[in-house]
Formats: sequence, structure tokens, C-alpha cells
Amino acid sequence: MMLACVVCSSQAQKTLQDGQMPQMPPFPEIPAKMPIGSVPTGDSKSFAEVQLDIPITYGPYKANWESIEKNYPGTPEWLRDAKLGIWVHFGPQAAGESGDWYARNLYKEREDHKAYKNHLKRYGHPSEVGYKEVLRDWNPTKLDPEYLTKLYQKAGARFLMIQGVHHDNYDLWNSQYHPWNSVNIGPKRDILREWVDACHKYNMRYGVTFHHEYTWWWWQTAFASDSKGDKAGVPYDGNLTLEDGKGKWWEGYDPRLLYGIDLREYETVDAMAHTGWSPPKAGIFSRHLDYCKWYATQWALRMMDVTAHYDPDFIYTDGTVQGPFTGDGTGTGYKSNAMQTVMADYYNRLLKTRGKVDAFSIIKFRNPTNGAVNTAEFDFPDSINASQPWIREAPVGDWFYAPGFTYDSDSMIRFIIEAICRDGNAALNIPMRPDGSIEDACVTMLEEVGQWMQINGEAVYGSKAWRTLGEGEIVNGKLKKLPGGGLGKQHADFKFTPQDIRFTVGKNGALYAFTLAVPEAGSQVTIHNLKKGQEKVKSVSLLGCDNKLKWRQTSEGLVISCPDKLDFATSLVFKIAIK
Repeated sequence: MMLACVVCSSQAQKTLQDGQMPQMPPFPEIPAKMPIGSVPTGDSKSFAEVQLDIPITYGPYKANWESIEKNYPGTPEWLRDAKLGIWVHFGPQAAGESGDWYARNLYKEREDHKAYKNHLKRYGHPSEVGYKEVLRDWNPTKLDPEYLTKLYQKAGARFLMIQGVHHDNYDLWNSQYHPWNSVNIGPKRDILREWVDACHKYNMRYGVTFHHEYTWWWWQTAFASDSKGDKAGVPYDGNLTLEDGKGKWWEGYDPRLLYGIDLREYETVDAMAHTGWSPPKAGIFSRHLDYCKWYATQWALRMMDVTAHYDPDFIYTDGTVQGPFTGDGTGTGYKSNAMQTVMADYYNRLLKTRGKVDAFSIIKFRNPTNGAVNTAEFDFPDSINASQPWIREAPVGDWFYAPGFTYDSDSMIRFIIEAICRDGNAALNIPMRPDGSIEDACVTMLEEVGQWMQINGEAVYGSKAWRTLGEGEIVNGKLKKLPGGGLGKQHADFKFTPQDIRFTVGKNGALYAFTLAVPEAGSQVTIHNLKKGQEKVKSVSLLGCDNKLKWRQTSEGLVISCPDKLDFATSLVFKIAIK
């Protein structure tokens, strides 16, 4: 299933002919294993960044940050205008109904993890029936991207973030470079293509997200074994070889291409496998440099495959540091220009196919860089950030489905408001059951969000931050804000008052004030940032209300009298014209 090796005899960046894609090098020889924790990782600071010998589409963009920053024309305006996106964070890990990271956690017997217990009940012991069998059996028969895209658009979304591959290393498209994909194994469907076709039908912007840089440390749990009980010491199925598959359903599929290789010999990797996060001490996998180069190359080629054949409006890479393969953080293991290679090829390809670079690359947590947009999860900054377009992301419930999630439209709406008042965008994941459907309460939540957006969209779409993001209760010296974490009961129960107010400025120049709770009918709301002697207010109206409002500017602020009847949910939005 692997293709022939590309031979690179020149230091110059090779380019591709029209319609051509790079070839994939063969899987390298792997050194004999050393004892667990016995090998120190190499020093990432002194390790020189490897320049990958991957040919890219011809054009002005070269596979380095200097070229990308110099040539990139700026983030397209549609992102600043869109404000709300929906995360399609869905794949076979939903099958475990155990929340996020099910594939990794099903091998965590030592923590008695719920994913491990759920896997035993549903499938069997992971030494006999592992994640590869989850992939084989996963079949989301009720997944309907066209229906969901239309529903998300009705809820107010202007773009989708579609998962291409998660940390489980399973591609959700007809992957040219990776055999463990949804066309070959499992549903036998090109799931990404179905989402792309739906987005085209409903004129929805879309990007594809890639989380597979984590894979090589994330999967180390699959190489362990139970520490107690009848299966103590029996290796989990990550230890299987290609030869072990002869006569089995997975014959011809190399487990190393799914689970990676056992890297627990490095001093921090095994300990990390039981803490739940990336290796605590960054470094280079110095005994496996041939494998590292192969891994980074395949990582890049899979992304190039998607940009070439699915024409996304943006791409996204997960992480915790300045970018993939930086030698630290989630880049532990290697330093290379893999990300720059993907971006250069993507932007050059857009010049050929669209005649312009009207797309962008999201690199989670990267400092402001021309050519890259950053995101972060959950929590909001304490101040306005207008340095570049950005996205704040969170799941409703968790990143993958589990029973008992709280579906609350108030939480979604307030999350959106907290993002846009800081000059950002919001992207919220809607949890999907293993079969691809969503729960009825989730549909109701989305419909309620859509109703609110229909009334108040002019204060949202195309808006930007005002001179201050808001006002209201101060907690520990800071403006009270929606708590972090996946949206759940703690967000639904979180209390704001009508005097907790957020601001935006619309494309029409009007100032909009959002109350984070609906006041009582006939009561007054005071906006302290509009005291008499500051900006002179010309008019005040309430979106969704035809009645003329009574208001006055005083030394305390702009005092607005609410109508005697208020049939509104979540938040009132006042439109304020300033002279």
C-alpha cells in the first residue's frame, strides 16, 4: 500500500507538475527496543530544523516562514465578518460514548478509566479487541451532512470546521497516503467529501482540521498491558505486527501505520502515557530520526492531499505551542519545516486554482503571524485582541459524545457574545452520537440560537470590538466572564445580571450593547460607559422591538427604560447611534 520513495539530490525546493502529487517514502527500519525510560531525548534547542524534501506546487511561496509572511496578502475579510462557526468534531471515537480521547483512554487500565471499562463492555479486552476493531465496526448510518449543514446555517453559522483526522490517526477521507481511512475501513464512505458537497450546496465556508501530530506520543498507551487481573502482562494490540494480520480481517494493514511505534524507551514518554498529556520534558527522538522524518513527511502529505482534492477555505492544526514539529510541547520528537511546506504548497495551489490566496492556515496558539490565524480552547482573554482574526473554540459537552450532556442555548449565545466583544470569532462543537445523529435537545438548542441570531445578527456579523469589551460585576479585579471548559451545566447555571453588558460596533457604525441576562419588563438598564459628557447619544432602539424606547444620558450613564412587555430570551441587544 506504500508508494515508492522520492529521491532528493538537491537542496532547492522541488516543484510539482500540474496534476502531480508527491510520492510517499517507504516505512523506515526501526531500531531494536531499549528498556522503558532508559533513553534521554535529544536537545531540541541545538537540533537543527530539518528541511523536508517534499516537492510542492510551483509559485512564490517557499517552505519557510520568511517567504510565507512576505507573500501572504492578509487574512480574508470573511473570517472577521463570519463570527460563528460550527465544529464538526466527529469520528469513530464517538463509538465509545466516553467523551474525548476515547481511543487513547481505552488502554488506560491502570487508571481504571471509564473508556477502558466501556470498551470492555462493548468490545472486549484491548489485547484482543482494540481500537482497530472499533474502526472496523464503526458505521454512522444516520450521518447526514446535508441536513446538519442546513441546520447549522439556520443556527447562524457562517463556516464549518470539519475534522479530517484526529489524534487517533484515522483519515476521514479517501486518503492517498494513509490506508487507515474511512473509505477502506469502517463505513466505506468519504465522509469529508460529503461535508464538502453539503457546504458547496449551502454556500458555507469550510475548513479541514488535522490533529495527527499528537499521534506518536498519544498512542503510547496501546503498547502497554494490564498491570493486574487475568490479562496482566498481556500486550495490548498496539504491539501487533503486519505479519500478525495474516488470515485476519486486517490482513495487509500495518498496525504501525495506525498506532505508530513504541517510543516508551524515551525517559518521559511512558510516564506521560499515564498522565493524560504530552511528554513533560520536550526533546528529540534521537534514536529514531529516520522514522521521525518519515512521520513528518507523511503528516504533511496527508494535509497536501486534502488541500489538493477538497479545496478548503482554511486548514487547521492542533497543538499547544508555536506550531507542529517545533521540537517542544506537542512538537516533541522532531523539528522540521513540515507546516511551512504544507502552507507553501496550499497557497501556491490557490494561486493556480483560484487566482488569489483567499484562505488561511490556523495554527493553534501561534503568536500573530502574517499567513496564520490562531485559536485557543474554552477561556476568553481578559481584554480585547484586535491584533489579527482569531477563533475561540469549545465543545458543547465534550469533544466527542457521551451521555448526559447539557444542551443550553443561553450558554451558546453567551459564548458567542464573549468572543465577538473581544474582536474574535466563536466555533462550537455539536456532539454527535456514534451513528452520526444529534439528540433532540441539541436540535432545539440550535434552533433557539438561530432565532436569537435572526433577531440580533446585525450586532454580530461583521462587527468589531468597541473601545471597551464590556462592563458589569468585577470578580478578583477582573470583569466577570463565562467560565472555561466544555459548555455544560456549570455554564447553564452561571448567573449574569442585566447590568453585565458587552459591546460591539457593527459594520453600519452603530454601537451595540448586549445584556447578558434579560431584564424585567419596565425596568431600567444603565450603561456606565456612556455617561453624560462622553460620547453623545443620538438614538437608542432595541433589536426585535418596534416600540420607541425612553432613554436619557446622566452623570451615571445612559439610562434605558425597557418596554413594559419583554418577550425575549438570553440577551437584549440595544442599538445605539452616537454623534
